[in-house]
Amino acid sequence: MVSDVPDVSVVIPTFRRPQALREALESVLAQEGVQVEVRVLDDSPEGSAREVVEAFRDARLTYVKREVPTGGDPAVVRNEGWPVARGRYVHFLDDDDRVAAGAYRAMVAALDANPRAGMVFGRVDPFGNNAEVLAHQRAYFADAARRAKRAQKVGSRRWMATNMLFRPTVLVNSACMVRRECVAPLGGYRTECLVVEDVDFYLRVIRRFGFVFLDEVVVHYRTGETSLMHDAHSERVVRSYGAIYERYRETYGQLELTALKLCARTVLRWL
Repeated sequence: MVSDVPDVSVVIPTFRRPQALREALESVLAQEGVQVEVRVLDDSPEGSAREVVEAFRDARLTYVKREVPTGGDPAVVRNEGWPVARGRYVHFLDDDDRVAAGAYRAMVAALDANPRAGMVFGRVDPFGNNAEVLAHQRAYFADAARRAKRAQKVGSRRWMATNMLFRPTVLVNSACMVRRECVAPLGGYRTECLVVEDVDFYLRVIRRFGFVFLDEVVVHYRTGETSLMHDAHSERVVRSYGAIYERYRETYGQLELTALKLCARTVLRWL
């Protein structure tokens, strides 16, 4: 008997990238072994995604043209998607990424097997046309997976939080799936984070609800010429991490934040 409740609600903010969106939707709709619902939130002034979505003629797809475009603020758009999600789990997919074959079935199984974990994330497989950028990001995400595996082996939320706060991030937004009931207590994405809003959101999920790392590719991540994720000296990145540190301090105390920073500079530096 097929349940009326989807396994996964997929929320996709989109802004003037119709071809990439088409590829993203194809990757989602091709997932086997799970029930999905997909909500495409069009943040472009002209409604550039409508034709792409309607061409699929798939009842699992819902198209929403936002009345007031943000100009490209995914946190605001995502926060309009999760309150109406019906699935047991939510996947916030960026419109230029592609879900790996079999990823949803594996991620759902991982969360079903670990009912105390608030989220699951897996390996990231970058793709793109710039060979130099691609080589750099492949090395980056290989190291990220190594660190995520170690954190899971240790079994500590604080260990993973240290990686998120003071080391290069081990995940990207599209590589994560979260329990729907865990989103509301956190208030969704913090719109005051100018960038790395996904790092902030999943840091809070991990620290409060725990995580599972799936040691297999779950997303094909589109690379570009530049990446704010890797530019630690960008003014917007620095300001956003400052806000993340302040919120963490308010929630868990200065002593814990200082201890995690010391751990990052000593123990984690050699691991």
